[in-house]
Amino acid sequence: MKLLRHIALCLMSLSLALTPLCALAADKPSYADDPLYKRLYEQMLRSFNAADSAAFFSAVNNLEEYLLKQDDLHAYYTQRCNEIVFLMNRQDIFEAYKKGRELSDELREKKLDNEMYMAYNILGHIYRFCGNKEGARRCFHEVLERMEKAGYRESMPPIYMNLVSLEIDDNPSEALRLLDEGLAIAREVSPERVFDIETRRTTAYYSLNDTAQFLKGYDEYKKGVAEGKTSVHGRSMEVYHLAILGKTDEAVALAKAELGAEGVGTIAHIYSNAGRWQEAYEAQRQQMLTSDSLNAILLTNSMRGISDELRLYDAERQIAHNRLITLAICTGLLILLVVALVYIVISRRRHIQQLKRSYQDTLQSDYLKSAFIQNVSHEVRTPLNIITGFAQVIASPDIQVSRSEQQQMAQNMQKNANIITALIDEMLELSHNEATSSVVKDDNVSVNSLLRSLVSDFTSQLNANTTMQLETTLADDFTMKTNEKMLNRIIGTLLSNAAKNTETGSITLKAEALERQLILTVEDTGCGIPANEAEHIFERFVKLDSFKVGIGLGLSLCRVLTQRLGGSVALDTTYTNGARFIVNLPIEYGSSED
Repeated sequence: MKLLRHIALCLMSLSLALTPLCALAADKPSYADDPLYKRLYEQMLRSFNAADSAAFFSAVNNLEEYLLKQDDLHAYYTQRCNEIVFLMNRQDIFEAYKKGRELSDELREKKLDNEMYMAYNILGHIYRFCGNKEGARRCFHEVLERMEKAGYRESMPPIYMNLVSLEIDDNPSEALRLLDEGLAIAREVSPERVFDIETRRTTAYYSLNDTAQFLKGYDEYKKGVAEGKTSVHGRSMEVYHLAILGKTDEAVALAKAELGAEGVGTIAHIYSNAGRWQEAYEAQRQQMLTSDSLNAILLTNSMRGISDELRLYDAERQIAHNRLITLAICTGLLILLVVALVYIVISRRRHIQQLKRSYQDTLQSDYLKSAFIQNVSHEVRTPLNIITGFAQVIASPDIQVSRSEQQQMAQNMQKNANIITALIDEMLELSHNEATSSVVKDDNVSVNSLLRSLVSDFTSQLNANTTMQLETTLADDFTMKTNEKMLNRIIGTLLSNAAKNTETGSITLKAEALERQLILTVEDTGCGIPANEAEHIFERFVKLDSFKVGIGLGLSLCRVLTQRLGGSVALDTTYTNGARFIVNLPIEYGSSED
Protein backbone atom coordinates (compact mmCIF):
# COMPACT_ATOMS: atom_id res chain seq x y z
CA MET A 1 0.00 0.00 0.00
CA LYS A 2 2.96 2.30 0.63
CA LEU A 3 3.95 1.76 -3.02
CA LEU A 4 0.44 2.71 -4.16
CA ARG A 5 0.48 5.93 -2.13
CA HIS A 6 3.91 6.80 -3.51
CA ILE A 7 2.76 6.37 -7.13
CA ALA A 8 -0.43 8.35 -6.49
CA LEU A 9 1.53 11.30 -5.12
CA CYS A 10 3.92 11.19 -8.09
CA LEU A 11 1.01 11.26 -10.54
CA MET A 12 -0.61 14.13 -8.68
CA SER A 13 2.56 16.20 -8.90
CA LEU A 14 2.80 15.53 -12.64
CA SER A 15 -0.83 15.86 -13.64
CA LEU A 16 -1.97 18.97 -11.81
CA ALA A 17 -1.36 22.08 -13.90
CA LEU A 18 0.29 25.02 -12.15
CA THR A 19 -1.64 28.29 -12.04
CA PRO A 20 -0.15 31.75 -12.74
CA LEU A 21 1.47 33.50 -9.79
CA CYS A 22 0.20 36.84 -8.51
CA ALA A 23 2.47 39.68 -7.48
CA LEU A 24 1.84 40.22 -3.74
CA ALA A 25 2.88 43.42 -2.04
CA ALA A 26 2.32 44.81 1.42
CA ASP A 27 0.71 47.98 0.08
CA LYS A 28 -1.54 48.43 -2.93
CA PRO A 29 0.58 49.81 -5.81
CA SER A 30 -0.28 53.20 -7.22
CA TYR A 31 -0.97 51.80 -10.69
CA ALA A 32 -3.39 49.09 -9.51
CA ASP A 33 -6.39 50.99 -10.89
CA ASP A 34 -4.67 51.93 -14.16
CA PRO A 35 -6.86 50.66 -17.06
CA LEU A 36 -3.73 49.84 -19.08
CA TYR A 37 -2.37 47.62 -16.29
CA LYS A 38 -5.71 45.83 -15.92
CA ARG A 39 -5.91 45.22 -19.69
CA LEU A 40 -2.34 43.88 -19.89
CA TYR A 41 -2.85 41.62 -16.86
CA GLU A 42 -6.15 40.23 -18.17
CA GLN A 43 -4.56 39.51 -21.58
CA MET A 44 -1.77 37.61 -19.87
CA LEU A 45 -4.20 35.65 -17.69
CA ARG A 46 -6.51 34.71 -20.58
CA SER A 47 -3.70 33.48 -22.80
CA PHE A 48 -2.16 31.55 -19.87
CA ASN A 49 -5.40 29.71 -19.13
CA ALA A 50 -5.94 29.06 -22.85
CA ALA A 51 -2.37 27.65 -23.17
CA ASP A 52 -1.87 29.90 -26.22
CA SER A 53 1.92 30.16 -26.55
CA ALA A 54 2.09 32.95 -29.10
CA ALA A 55 -0.47 35.10 -27.31
CA PHE A 56 0.90 34.40 -23.83
CA PHE A 57 4.54 35.32 -24.44
CA SER A 58 3.52 38.48 -26.28
CA ALA A 59 1.13 39.48 -23.48
CA VAL A 60 3.54 38.68 -20.64
CA ASN A 61 6.38 40.60 -22.32
CA ASN A 62 4.13 43.67 -22.65
CA LEU A 63 3.15 43.36 -18.98
CA GLU A 64 6.81 43.00 -17.93
CA GLU A 65 7.76 46.16 -19.85
CA TYR A 66 4.94 48.06 -18.11
CA LEU A 67 6.06 46.84 -14.66
CA LEU A 68 9.69 47.82 -15.32
CA LYS A 69 8.53 51.35 -16.19
CA GLN A 70 6.68 51.40 -12.84
CA ASP A 71 9.92 50.23 -11.14
CA ASP A 72 8.02 47.34 -9.50
CA LEU A 73 10.68 44.62 -9.56
CA HIS A 74 8.66 42.30 -7.33
CA ALA A 75 5.75 42.21 -9.80
CA TYR A 76 8.16 42.07 -12.76
CA TYR A 77 9.95 38.96 -11.50
CA THR A 78 6.61 37.39 -10.61
CA GLN A 79 5.72 37.56 -14.31
CA ARG A 80 9.10 36.09 -15.18
CA CYS A 81 8.11 33.16 -12.97
CA ASN A 82 4.80 32.89 -14.84
CA GLU A 83 6.77 32.32 -18.06
CA ILE A 84 8.47 29.34 -16.43
CA VAL A 85 5.19 28.02 -15.01
CA PHE A 86 3.68 28.21 -18.50
CA LEU A 87 6.56 26.15 -19.91
CA MET A 88 6.16 23.56 -17.14
CA ASN A 89 2.46 23.17 -17.93
CA ARG A 90 3.48 22.40 -21.52
CA GLN A 91 6.04 19.81 -20.25
CA ASP A 92 8.92 21.88 -21.70
CA ILE A 93 10.99 20.97 -18.65
CA PHE A 94 14.39 21.54 -20.23
CA GLU A 95 13.45 25.09 -21.32
CA ALA A 96 11.79 25.77 -17.96
CA TYR A 97 14.91 24.65 -16.11
CA LYS A 98 17.09 26.93 -18.28
CA LYS A 99 14.90 29.93 -17.58
CA GLY A 100 14.81 29.04 -13.88
CA ARG A 101 18.61 29.06 -13.75
CA GLU A 102 18.71 32.36 -15.69
CA LEU A 103 16.26 33.91 -13.20
CA SER A 104 18.35 32.69 -10.27
CA ASP A 105 21.60 34.04 -11.74
CA GLU A 106 20.01 37.42 -12.58
CA LEU A 107 18.56 37.90 -9.09
CA ARG A 108 21.90 36.93 -7.54
CA GLU A 109 23.86 39.30 -9.80
CA LYS A 110 21.52 42.21 -8.99
CA LYS A 111 21.65 41.29 -5.27
CA LEU A 112 17.84 41.21 -5.03
CA ASP A 113 17.83 39.02 -1.92
CA ASN A 114 14.17 39.70 -1.09
CA GLU A 115 13.09 38.24 -4.43
CA MET A 116 15.48 35.24 -4.49
CA TYR A 117 12.77 33.05 -2.99
CA MET A 118 10.98 33.18 -6.38
CA ALA A 119 13.88 31.42 -8.11
CA TYR A 120 14.10 28.74 -5.41
CA ASN A 121 10.33 28.21 -5.57
CA ILE A 122 10.38 27.74 -9.34
CA LEU A 123 13.36 25.37 -9.19
CA GLY A 124 11.60 23.42 -6.43
CA HIS A 125 8.58 22.88 -8.70
CA ILE A 126 10.85 21.80 -11.59
CA TYR A 127 12.70 19.31 -9.38
CA ARG A 128 9.40 17.89 -8.07
CA PHE A 129 8.05 17.70 -11.63
CA CYS A 130 11.07 15.60 -12.61
CA GLY A 131 10.90 13.35 -9.54
CA ASN A 132 13.94 14.85 -7.73
CA LYS A 133 12.33 14.95 -4.29
CA GLU A 134 15.52 15.80 -2.40
CA GLY A 135 16.27 18.78 -4.67
CA ALA A 136 12.67 19.99 -4.39
CA ARG A 137 12.78 19.62 -0.60
CA ARG A 138 15.92 21.76 -0.30
CA CYS A 139 14.48 24.47 -2.54
CA PHE A 140 11.15 24.73 -0.70
CA HIS A 141 12.86 24.94 2.71
CA GLU A 142 15.05 27.73 1.32
CA VAL A 143 11.89 29.49 0.08
CA LEU A 144 10.36 29.41 3.57
CA GLU A 145 13.50 30.86 5.15
CA ARG A 146 13.72 33.67 2.60
CA MET A 147 9.98 34.46 2.79
CA GLU A 148 10.24 34.69 6.58
CA LYS A 149 13.24 37.01 6.28
CA ALA A 150 11.62 39.20 3.58
CA GLY A 151 8.27 39.44 5.41
CA TYR A 152 6.16 37.47 2.90
CA ARG A 153 4.51 35.32 5.58
CA GLU A 154 1.10 35.45 3.91
CA SER A 155 2.57 33.46 0.99
CA MET A 156 4.20 30.75 3.13
CA PRO A 157 1.27 28.29 3.66
CA PRO A 158 1.24 27.09 0.00
CA ILE A 159 4.97 26.31 0.27
CA TYR A 160 4.24 24.20 3.34
CA MET A 161 1.67 22.31 1.28
CA ASN A 162 4.32 21.61 -1.39
CA LEU A 163 6.58 20.13 1.29
CA VAL A 164 3.71 18.08 2.69
CA SER A 165 3.21 16.43 -0.73
CA LEU A 166 6.91 15.51 -0.76
CA GLU A 167 6.97 14.09 2.80
CA ILE A 168 3.57 12.39 3.20
CA ASP A 169 4.73 9.04 1.82
CA ASP A 170 8.30 8.75 3.14
CA ASN A 171 7.98 10.64 6.43
CA PRO A 172 4.33 10.94 7.62
CA SER A 173 5.22 12.46 11.00
CA GLU A 174 7.20 15.22 9.28
CA ALA A 175 4.26 15.84 6.90
CA LEU A 176 1.87 16.30 9.84
CA ARG A 177 4.36 18.65 11.53
CA LEU A 178 4.57 20.76 8.37
CA LEU A 179 0.78 20.84 8.14
CA ASP A 180 0.57 22.15 11.70
CA GLU A 181 3.19 24.84 11.04
CA GLY A 182 1.47 25.93 7.83
CA LEU A 183 -1.89 25.99 9.61
CA ALA A 184 -0.51 28.16 12.43
CA ILE A 185 0.86 30.72 9.95
CA ALA A 186 -2.38 30.70 7.94
CA ARG A 187 -4.43 31.41 11.07
CA GLU A 188 -2.13 34.33 11.81
CA VAL A 189 -1.81 36.05 8.42
CA SER A 190 -3.92 34.15 5.83
CA PRO A 191 -7.19 33.01 7.46
CA GLU A 192 -8.73 32.35 4.04
CA ARG A 193 -6.32 29.38 3.64
CA VAL A 194 -7.15 27.73 6.99
CA PHE A 195 -10.07 25.62 5.82
CA ASP A 196 -8.15 24.28 2.82
CA ILE A 197 -5.13 23.31 4.95
CA GLU A 198 -7.34 21.61 7.55
CA THR A 199 -8.98 19.64 4.74
CA ARG A 200 -5.55 18.64 3.41
CA ARG A 201 -4.60 17.37 6.85
CA THR A 202 -7.73 15.23 6.96
CA THR A 203 -6.86 13.65 3.58
CA ALA A 204 -3.40 12.92 4.99
CA TYR A 205 -5.01 10.88 7.78
CA TYR A 206 -6.64 8.70 5.12
CA SER A 207 -3.26 8.14 3.44
CA LEU A 208 -1.90 7.12 6.85
CA ASN A 209 -4.88 4.76 7.47
CA ASP A 210 -5.90 6.72 10.59
CA THR A 211 -9.66 6.20 10.22
CA ALA A 212 -10.67 7.82 13.52
CA GLN A 213 -8.84 11.08 12.80
CA PHE A 214 -10.15 11.12 9.23
CA LEU A 215 -13.78 10.75 10.30
CA LYS A 216 -13.33 13.47 12.92
CA GLY A 217 -11.83 15.79 10.29
CA TYR A 218 -14.55 14.88 7.82
CA ASP A 219 -17.24 16.03 10.26
CA GLU A 220 -15.43 19.38 10.61
CA TYR A 221 -15.15 19.59 6.83
CA LYS A 222 -18.91 19.11 6.37
CA LYS A 223 -19.59 21.81 8.94
CA GLY A 224 -17.34 24.17 6.99
CA VAL A 225 -19.08 23.35 3.71
CA ALA A 226 -22.43 24.11 5.36
CA GLU A 227 -21.01 27.52 6.28
CA GLY A 228 -20.11 28.20 2.63
CA LYS A 229 -16.41 27.28 2.77
CA THR A 230 -14.67 25.46 -0.08
CA SER A 231 -11.49 23.44 -0.53
CA VAL A 232 -9.61 22.06 -3.54
CA HIS A 233 -9.39 18.79 -1.61
CA GLY A 234 -13.16 18.49 -1.15
CA ARG A 235 -13.65 15.94 -3.93
CA SER A 236 -10.94 13.72 -2.49
CA MET A 237 -12.60 13.97 0.93
CA GLU A 238 -15.87 12.61 -0.41
CA VAL A 239 -14.12 9.76 -2.25
CA TYR A 240 -12.11 8.77 0.84
CA HIS A 241 -15.22 8.97 3.04
CA LEU A 242 -17.09 6.52 0.83
CA ALA A 243 -14.07 4.19 0.85
CA ILE A 244 -13.86 4.21 4.66
CA LEU A 245 -17.59 3.43 4.90
CA GLY A 246 -16.92 0.31 2.82
CA LYS A 247 -18.69 1.67 -0.27
CA THR A 248 -15.79 0.74 -2.51
CA ASP A 249 -17.60 0.75 -5.86
CA GLU A 250 -19.25 4.09 -5.13
CA ALA A 251 -15.89 5.56 -4.08
CA VAL A 252 -14.25 4.30 -7.29
CA ALA A 253 -17.06 5.70 -9.45
CA LEU A 254 -16.79 9.12 -7.77
CA ALA A 255 -12.98 9.10 -8.14
CA LYS A 256 -13.28 8.37 -11.87
CA ALA A 257 -15.86 11.13 -12.31
CA GLU A 258 -14.28 13.84 -10.17
CA LEU A 259 -10.53 13.32 -9.72
CA GLY A 260 -9.33 12.87 -13.29
CA ALA A 261 -5.70 11.65 -13.63
CA GLU A 262 -5.24 12.00 -9.87
CA GLY A 263 -7.99 9.44 -9.37
CA VAL A 264 -5.98 6.61 -10.98
CA GLY A 265 -3.68 6.30 -7.95
CA THR A 266 -6.56 6.84 -5.54
CA ILE A 267 -8.56 3.99 -7.12
CA ALA A 268 -5.66 1.56 -6.73
CA HIS A 269 -5.31 2.57 -3.08
CA ILE A 270 -9.06 2.12 -2.44
CA TYR A 271 -9.09 -1.37 -3.99
CA SER A 272 -6.02 -2.45 -2.02
CA ASN A 273 -7.55 -1.25 1.27
CA ALA A 274 -10.70 -3.22 0.42
CA GLY A 275 -8.65 -6.37 -0.23
CA ARG A 276 -9.76 -6.54 -3.88
CA TRP A 277 -6.31 -7.40 -5.19
CA GLN A 278 -7.17 -8.20 -8.80
CA GLU A 279 -8.86 -4.84 -9.31
CA ALA A 280 -6.08 -3.09 -7.37
CA TYR A 281 -3.54 -4.71 -9.68
CA GLU A 282 -5.41 -3.61 -12.81
CA ALA A 283 -5.75 -0.04 -11.47
CA GLN A 284 -2.08 0.01 -10.57
CA ARG A 285 -1.08 -1.31 -14.00
CA GLN A 286 -3.14 1.46 -15.65
CA GLN A 287 -1.45 3.88 -13.33
CA MET A 288 2.00 2.66 -14.38
CA LEU A 289 1.10 3.07 -18.05
CA THR A 290 0.04 6.66 -17.35
CA SER A 291 3.25 7.31 -15.44
CA ASP A 292 5.37 5.78 -18.23
CA SER A 293 3.58 7.98 -20.78
CA LEU A 294 4.29 11.07 -18.71
CA ASN A 295 7.94 10.02 -18.33
CA ALA A 296 8.15 9.56 -22.08
CA ILE A 297 6.78 13.08 -22.63
CA LEU A 298 9.34 14.53 -20.23
CA LEU A 299 12.20 12.61 -21.89
CA THR A 300 11.07 13.60 -25.38
CA ASN A 301 10.79 17.28 -24.49
CA SER A 302 14.16 17.20 -22.73
CA MET A 303 15.76 15.64 -25.83
CA ARG A 304 14.12 18.33 -27.97
CA GLY A 305 15.63 20.97 -25.71
CA ILE A 306 19.07 19.39 -26.02
CA SER A 307 18.68 19.26 -29.79
CA ASP A 308 17.80 22.97 -29.84
CA GLU A 309 20.88 23.68 -27.75
CA LEU A 310 23.03 21.81 -30.27
CA ARG A 311 21.58 23.83 -33.14
CA LEU A 312 22.21 27.05 -31.24
CA TYR A 313 25.76 25.91 -30.55
CA ASP A 314 26.31 25.20 -34.26
CA ALA A 315 24.95 28.64 -35.11
CA GLU A 316 27.29 30.32 -32.63
CA ARG A 317 30.24 28.37 -34.03
CA GLN A 318 29.27 29.44 -37.55
CA ILE A 319 29.26 33.07 -36.48
CA ALA A 320 32.67 32.64 -34.88
CA HIS A 321 34.03 31.03 -38.05
CA ASN A 322 32.69 33.87 -40.18
CA ARG A 323 34.38 36.42 -37.95
CA LEU A 324 37.64 34.50 -38.19
CA ILE A 325 37.39 34.41 -41.98
CA THR A 326 36.63 38.14 -42.09
CA LEU A 327 39.61 38.87 -39.86
CA ALA A 328 41.86 36.74 -42.08
CA ILE A 329 40.68 38.57 -45.22
CA CYS A 330 41.27 41.93 -43.56
CA THR A 331 44.87 41.03 -42.73
CA GLY A 332 45.45 40.19 -46.38
CA LEU A 333 47.44 37.13 -45.48
CA LEU A 334 46.11 34.92 -48.23
CA ILE A 335 48.24 31.93 -47.30
CA LEU A 336 47.18 32.03 -43.64
CA LEU A 337 43.59 32.47 -44.80
CA VAL A 338 43.75 29.26 -46.90
CA VAL A 339 45.33 27.34 -44.02
CA ALA A 340 42.70 28.66 -41.61
CA LEU A 341 39.88 27.72 -43.97
CA VAL A 342 41.22 24.16 -44.38
CA TYR A 343 41.60 23.80 -40.65
CA ILE A 344 38.11 25.16 -40.02
CA VAL A 345 36.51 22.82 -42.57
CA ILE A 346 38.29 19.75 -41.18
CA SER A 347 37.59 20.75 -37.60
CA ARG A 348 33.96 21.47 -38.34
CA ARG A 349 33.44 18.16 -40.11
CA ARG A 350 35.10 16.28 -37.29
CA HIS A 351 33.03 18.13 -34.72
CA ILE A 352 29.81 17.51 -36.64
CA GLN A 353 30.66 13.81 -36.82
CA GLN A 354 31.33 13.78 -33.08
CA LEU A 355 28.03 15.54 -32.45
CA LYS A 356 26.22 13.07 -34.64
CA ARG A 357 27.82 10.13 -32.86
CA SER A 358 26.99 11.68 -29.49
CA TYR A 359 23.42 12.28 -30.61
CA GLN A 360 23.05 8.69 -31.83
CA ASP A 361 24.56 7.41 -28.57
CA THR A 362 22.09 9.56 -26.65
CA LEU A 363 19.17 8.17 -28.65
CA GLN A 364 20.42 4.62 -28.13
CA SER A 365 20.83 5.23 -24.39
CA ASP A 366 17.32 6.66 -24.25
CA TYR A 367 15.96 3.61 -26.07
CA LEU A 368 17.78 1.18 -23.80
CA LYS A 369 16.64 3.10 -20.73
CA SER A 370 13.02 3.01 -21.90
CA ALA A 371 13.29 -0.72 -22.66
CA PHE A 372 14.89 -1.34 -19.29
CA ILE A 373 12.21 0.65 -17.42
CA GLN A 374 9.34 -1.02 -19.27
CA ASN A 375 10.68 -4.56 -18.78
CA VAL A 376 12.01 -4.27 -15.23
CA SER A 377 9.04 -2.25 -13.92
CA HIS A 378 6.65 -5.02 -15.05
CA GLU A 379 8.76 -8.05 -14.19
CA VAL A 380 9.71 -6.79 -10.71
CA ARG A 381 6.42 -5.17 -9.72
CA THR A 382 4.32 -8.23 -10.56
CA PRO A 383 6.08 -10.64 -8.12
CA LEU A 384 6.42 -7.82 -5.58
CA ASN A 385 2.65 -7.24 -5.66
CA ILE A 386 2.06 -10.98 -5.22
CA ILE A 387 4.45 -11.12 -2.25
CA THR A 388 2.86 -8.01 -0.71
CA GLY A 389 -0.66 -9.35 -1.19
CA PHE A 390 0.06 -12.74 0.41
CA ALA A 391 2.01 -11.07 3.24
CA GLN A 392 -0.96 -8.84 4.04
CA VAL A 393 -3.32 -11.84 3.96
CA ILE A 394 -1.09 -13.84 6.32
CA ALA A 395 -0.60 -10.87 8.67
CA SER A 396 -4.26 -9.84 8.77
CA PRO A 397 -6.01 -10.93 11.99
CA ASP A 398 -9.38 -10.72 10.24
CA ILE A 399 -8.64 -13.39 7.64
CA GLN A 400 -8.56 -17.03 8.77
CA VAL A 401 -6.42 -19.34 6.65
CA SER A 402 -5.54 -22.99 7.15
CA ARG A 403 -2.05 -24.32 7.68
CA SER A 404 -1.92 -25.78 4.19
CA GLU A 405 -3.05 -22.46 2.71
CA GLN A 406 -0.34 -20.66 4.69
CA GLN A 407 2.26 -23.09 3.35
CA GLN A 408 1.03 -22.58 -0.20
CA MET A 409 1.18 -18.78 0.24
CA ALA A 410 4.70 -19.04 1.67
CA GLN A 411 5.75 -21.19 -1.30
CA ASN A 412 4.29 -18.64 -3.72
CA MET A 413 6.08 -15.82 -1.88
CA GLN A 414 9.37 -17.73 -2.02
CA LYS A 415 8.83 -18.53 -5.71
CA ASN A 416 8.27 -14.86 -6.59
CA ALA A 417 11.19 -13.77 -4.41
CA ASN A 418 13.35 -16.23 -6.38
CA ILE A 419 12.05 -14.70 -9.62
CA ILE A 420 13.17 -11.23 -8.49
CA THR A 421 16.55 -12.58 -7.35
CA ALA A 422 17.04 -14.35 -10.70
CA LEU A 423 16.22 -11.16 -12.63
CA ILE A 424 18.73 -9.14 -10.61
CA ASP A 425 21.39 -11.86 -10.90
CA GLU A 426 20.84 -11.98 -14.66
CA MET A 427 21.36 -8.19 -15.00
CA LEU A 428 24.43 -8.20 -12.74
CA GLU A 429 25.99 -11.17 -14.51
CA LEU A 430 25.48 -9.62 -17.97
CA SER A 431 26.99 -6.34 -16.79
CA HIS A 432 29.93 -8.13 -15.17
CA ASN A 433 30.72 -10.24 -18.23
CA GLU A 434 30.51 -7.27 -20.60
CA ALA A 435 32.86 -5.25 -18.37
CA THR A 436 35.43 -8.07 -17.83
CA SER A 437 37.97 -8.69 -20.60
CA SER A 438 39.48 -12.00 -19.44
CA VAL A 439 38.00 -15.39 -18.55
CA VAL A 440 39.55 -18.20 -16.50
CA LYS A 441 39.09 -21.71 -17.95
CA ASP A 442 40.82 -23.89 -15.36
CA ASP A 443 37.93 -26.24 -14.48
CA ASN A 444 38.29 -29.87 -15.57
CA VAL A 445 34.60 -30.53 -16.28
CA SER A 446 32.94 -33.93 -16.63
CA VAL A 447 30.43 -32.93 -19.29
CA ASN A 448 27.96 -35.83 -18.96
CA SER A 449 27.82 -35.41 -15.20
CA LEU A 450 27.12 -31.69 -15.57
CA LEU A 451 24.39 -32.26 -18.15
CA ARG A 452 22.65 -34.94 -16.07
CA SER A 453 22.64 -32.61 -13.06
CA LEU A 454 21.05 -29.83 -15.11
CA VAL A 455 18.36 -32.11 -16.53
CA SER A 456 17.56 -33.35 -13.01
CA ASP A 457 17.30 -29.78 -11.67
CA PHE A 458 15.01 -28.54 -14.44
CA THR A 459 12.71 -31.58 -14.53
CA SER A 460 10.95 -30.33 -11.38
CA GLN A 461 10.20 -27.00 -13.12
CA LEU A 462 8.41 -28.49 -16.12
CA ASN A 463 4.69 -28.40 -16.83
CA ALA A 464 2.75 -31.56 -16.05
CA ASN A 465 2.54 -32.59 -19.73
CA THR A 466 6.21 -31.94 -20.55
CA THR A 467 9.19 -34.30 -20.28
CA MET A 468 12.94 -33.67 -20.45
CA GLN A 469 15.67 -36.14 -21.46
CA LEU A 470 19.39 -36.22 -22.18
CA GLU A 471 20.89 -37.84 -25.31
CA THR A 472 24.68 -37.97 -25.38
CA THR A 473 27.30 -39.78 -27.46
CA LEU A 474 30.08 -38.67 -25.14
CA ALA A 475 31.93 -41.19 -23.00
CA ASP A 476 31.16 -40.91 -19.30
CA ASP A 477 34.82 -40.15 -18.60
CA PHE A 478 34.91 -37.35 -21.20
CA THR A 479 36.27 -34.15 -19.64
CA MET A 480 37.38 -30.76 -20.97
CA LYS A 481 39.06 -27.65 -19.68
CA THR A 482 36.61 -24.76 -19.48
CA ASN A 483 34.84 -22.44 -17.03
CA GLU A 484 32.27 -24.70 -15.34
CA LYS A 485 30.15 -21.84 -13.96
CA MET A 486 29.80 -20.24 -17.42
CA LEU A 487 29.05 -23.55 -19.13
CA ASN A 488 26.44 -24.35 -16.48
CA ARG A 489 24.86 -20.92 -16.99
CA ILE A 490 24.75 -21.27 -20.80
CA ILE A 491 22.97 -24.64 -20.80
CA GLY A 492 20.78 -23.68 -17.82
CA THR A 493 19.58 -20.55 -19.64
CA LEU A 494 18.64 -22.53 -22.77
CA LEU A 495 16.83 -25.20 -20.72
CA SER A 496 14.96 -22.53 -18.75
CA ASN A 497 13.95 -20.82 -21.99
CA ALA A 498 12.68 -24.14 -23.40
CA ALA A 499 10.74 -24.92 -20.19
CA LYS A 500 8.97 -21.55 -20.28
CA ASN A 501 7.91 -21.96 -23.91
CA THR A 502 6.86 -25.63 -23.89
CA GLU A 503 3.36 -26.22 -22.52
CA THR A 504 3.21 -29.86 -23.63
CA GLY A 505 5.59 -32.28 -25.32
CA SER A 506 9.29 -32.80 -24.69
CA ILE A 507 12.64 -31.03 -24.24
CA THR A 508 15.82 -32.81 -25.37
CA LEU A 509 19.40 -31.95 -24.46
CA LYS A 510 21.94 -33.52 -26.83
CA ALA A 511 25.75 -33.66 -26.64
CA GLU A 512 28.43 -34.86 -29.06
CA ALA A 513 32.08 -34.19 -29.89
CA LEU A 514 33.10 -33.54 -33.49
CA GLU A 515 36.59 -32.47 -34.67
CA ARG A 516 37.71 -30.85 -31.43
CA GLN A 517 34.32 -29.16 -31.05
CA LEU A 518 31.76 -29.87 -28.32
CA ILE A 519 28.28 -29.55 -29.83
CA LEU A 520 25.40 -29.08 -27.38
CA THR A 521 21.82 -28.95 -28.68
CA VAL A 522 18.66 -27.94 -26.81
CA GLU A 523 15.45 -28.60 -28.73
CA ASP A 524 11.83 -28.47 -27.65
CA THR A 525 8.33 -28.98 -29.03
CA GLY A 526 7.08 -25.60 -27.83
CA CYS A 527 5.71 -22.55 -29.65
CA GLY A 528 8.85 -22.05 -31.77
CA ILE A 529 10.58 -18.89 -33.01
CA PRO A 530 10.10 -17.25 -36.46
CA ALA A 531 13.17 -17.51 -38.69
CA ASN A 532 13.29 -13.73 -39.20
CA GLU A 533 13.77 -13.32 -35.42
CA ALA A 534 16.80 -15.65 -35.27
CA GLU A 535 19.29 -12.85 -34.48
CA HIS A 536 16.89 -10.36 -32.92
CA ILE A 537 16.20 -12.67 -29.95
CA PHE A 538 19.84 -12.44 -28.84
CA GLU A 539 19.60 -8.66 -28.36
CA ARG A 540 19.10 -7.21 -24.90
CA PHE A 541 15.53 -6.73 -23.59
CA VAL A 542 13.96 -8.62 -26.52
CA LYS A 543 10.87 -10.71 -25.62
CA LEU A 544 8.72 -12.14 -28.41
CA ASP A 545 5.97 -12.90 -25.88
CA SER A 546 5.56 -10.03 -23.40
CA PHE A 547 3.47 -12.27 -21.10
CA LYS A 548 6.34 -14.66 -20.38
CA VAL A 549 8.39 -14.22 -17.20
CA GLY A 550 11.75 -12.45 -17.71
CA ILE A 551 13.18 -9.18 -18.97
CA GLY A 552 14.74 -10.38 -22.22
CA LEU A 553 18.35 -10.76 -21.06
CA GLY A 554 18.68 -14.56 -20.92
CA LEU A 555 19.64 -15.27 -24.55
CA SER A 556 21.79 -12.12 -24.69
CA LEU A 557 23.71 -13.34 -21.63
CA CYS A 558 23.94 -16.84 -23.16
CA ARG A 559 25.60 -15.47 -26.31
CA VAL A 560 28.03 -13.25 -24.33
CA LEU A 561 29.14 -16.20 -22.18
CA THR A 562 29.50 -18.52 -25.19
CA GLN A 563 31.63 -16.01 -27.07
CA ARG A 564 33.82 -15.49 -24.01
CA LEU A 565 34.48 -19.24 -23.98
CA GLY A 566 35.53 -19.01 -27.64
CA GLY A 567 32.38 -20.59 -29.04
CA SER A 568 29.04 -19.66 -30.61
CA VAL A 569 25.30 -20.13 -30.09
CA ALA A 570 22.58 -19.83 -32.71
CA LEU A 571 18.97 -20.74 -33.47
CA ASP A 572 18.54 -23.58 -35.97
CA THR A 573 16.00 -22.06 -38.40
CA THR A 574 15.56 -25.39 -40.24
CA TYR A 575 13.91 -26.97 -37.19
CA THR A 576 10.11 -26.50 -37.35
CA ASN A 577 8.76 -28.68 -34.54
CA GLY A 578 9.45 -26.02 -31.90
CA ALA A 579 12.82 -24.37 -31.25
CA ARG A 580 16.37 -25.74 -31.45
CA PHE A 581 19.49 -23.92 -30.16
CA ILE A 582 22.97 -25.18 -31.04
CA VAL A 583 26.07 -24.33 -28.97
CA ASN A 584 29.59 -24.93 -30.37
CA LEU A 585 32.54 -24.83 -27.94
CA PRO A 586 36.20 -25.60 -28.63
CA ILE A 587 37.60 -28.62 -26.77
CA GLU A 588 40.81 -27.12 -25.45
CA TYR A 589 41.57 -30.10 -23.22
CA GLY A 590 39.61 -33.07 -24.45
CA SER A 591 38.58 -36.49 -23.18
CA SER A 592 40.82 -38.93 -21.40
CA GLU A 593 41.29 -40.75 -24.70
CA ASP A 594 43.24 -37.74 -26.00
